[in-house]
Amino acid sequence: MTREIAATQEARRGAFSSRLVFIFAAIGSAVGLGNIWRFPYVAYDNGGGAFILPYLVALLTAGIPFLYLDYAVGHRNRGSAPLSFARMHARAEFIGWWQTGICAVIAVYYAAIIGWSLRYMFLSVDKGWGADPAQFFTGQFLQMADPALGVTLDFVPGIVVPLIVIWVAVIAIMALGVQKGVGATSVIFIPVLVVAFVILVVQALLLPGAIDGLDALFTPNWSALGDTAVWAAAFGQIFFSLSIGFGIMITYASYAGRRTDMTGSGLVVGFANSGFELLCGIGVFAALGFMAQAAGVEVSEVVASGIGLAFVAFPTIISEAPAGAFLGVLFFASLILAGITSLVSILEVVISAIRDKFEMTRIGATMVVSLPLAVVSITLFGTTSTLTVLDIMDNFINKFGILLVAVVSMLVVAWVLRGLPTLASHLNAYGSIPVKGWWTLLIAFFVPIVLGFVLAQELRDTLAKTYGGYPEWMVAVFGWGIAAAVIVVGALVTMVRWRPDTPMEIPAASLEAQP
Repeated sequence: MTREIAATQEARRGAFSSRLVFIFAAIGSAVGLGNIWRFPYVAYDNGGGAFILPYLVALLTAGIPFLYLDYAVGHRNRGSAPLSFARMHARAEFIGWWQTGICAVIAVYYAAIIGWSLRYMFLSVDKGWGADPAQFFTGQFLQMADPALGVTLDFVPGIVVPLIVIWVAVIAIMALGVQKGVGATSVIFIPVLVVAFVILVVQALLLPGAIDGLDALFTPNWSALGDTAVWAAAFGQIFFSLSIGFGIMITYASYAGRRTDMTGSGLVVGFANSGFELLCGIGVFAALGFMAQAAGVEVSEVVASGIGLAFVAFPTIISEAPAGAFLGVLFFASLILAGITSLVSILEVVISAIRDKFEMTRIGATMVVSLPLAVVSITLFGTTSTLTVLDIMDNFINKFGILLVAVVSMLVVAWVLRGLPTLASHLNAYGSIPVKGWWTLLIAFFVPIVLGFVLAQELRDTLAKTYGGYPEWMVAVFGWGIAAAVIVVGALVTMVRWRPDTPMEIPAASLEAQP
């Protein structure tokens, strides 16, 4: 590809204006709802303070090395996930579309959780959930139908309206483009998120019983280090937390400047994400310590994760805590900010792929992608069956979508395409941290083996019984069916020809970056 064509292609796709914007965008993608409500529980449940050791090992041996792989694939090939893989080999394009399909699925339910957070932020002002937050959440708020009834079309205005607001806001951000929309949102939202959460943590630490919560979280159980499940949990947490393996970082890296220090940037993103997770652990367990003291029980009896932590445990804390309304607004505002920056990155994978494959403007691709996803999101998650469908989809697309495609992508790049030496050379061209043989060994051997073990463990546990006790047909459709559908759809889209002016060779300027 000539320099002029490469410049035209890049101008059409858009780009981040600086390395700083790229780093903020990458951090915005990595820092999401899982940091706030998943890490504290996983750490507590897997050895407390002792969990920090396997967590750091997982970060350094799997998280950051895989982040470098995503960066190298996207930055060198200057394309969306499908185009980047296609430029490595035509038959590898399928992996990129598989990743794109996973992002489309995640987007439809991720928006729902952000919508709930928006509603709860306003409910925090007057503690509108009443004396029983658990009953309010599943009853008055979600009006949850019996899972045995399957999918209903009974819409709940209280969750439909916030969901529409979130989709309108996110579509507007996506339509603004890579720099003015995606980049600017992260540059603004991430500092605000950090400030808000620091204030939240300070407020939580001042609550009675906060020290008991921190003791519960950080008291090490050294015997846990001998349990392979604890190490598997550490690798799984790092993997999901960094937004690696399903196209996001490939897409973002393609928007970074050609001479960007990708390895140094990756280190900043990795440790910034982990630092925020640790901050979340401190804030959450300080608040849970207060909740335990107020209820006169042990911290272990009030520990929760995921949706239960956000929409049941925290409202209970807010109802009892001094300045509870302030605490509540900060907490749910943090969920909204973290959620939006992650949702923007998820949608960007799909929009970028569609723009690369077909001749479409930014606004046109945004509408073609976002409007159907918004309709599906509102139809499935604005009804009384929202929680059941969300739980099933989230579990299966994470475990048998993201994990599986990550293992496949590593094995294909390392062993079929033999692409690791070339990618390492590209990273070393302007990288401040040299990528040498250790990286190749980790990506080709260590990380696939570890993630394969985690995947096998999850598959064994899932096959042992019907997930969540839900109706088998719902698990088959929204669980196994969705996980399989993204593979089938990815294969079908791969058969569609690229638009005529899309060169399949690596952009010339990228090749010139090689030492």
